[in-house]
Amino acid sequence: MEKIRKHFIFYGSVQGVGFRYRACHAANMFGVTGWVRNCSDGSVEMEAEGSPEAIDKLLLTIEQGRYITIENLRETVIAAEGDRSFGIK
Repeated sequence: MEKIRKHFIFYGSVQGVGFRYRACHAANMFGVTGWVRNCSDGSVEMEAEGSPEAIDKLLLTIEQGRYITIENLRETVIAAEGDRSFGIK
């Protein structure tokens, strides 16, 4: 299975709406590793490592959050790190 790692920055209504907990739960469901954290400018930063399909499913699950509104998303492919789990920073 091909693994990739992506760095994301989410903008919009993404803090105080359960974004990080939803991301963590979805990552565990789809076997994605990495981390997620709030940023001081109101955005949320995330690194996700797994198959391209699993990362796509993770993003779709996050977007379906009841109060989450992603207005803009920056996405960059980065080098895989071989994390063993997904955590909230």
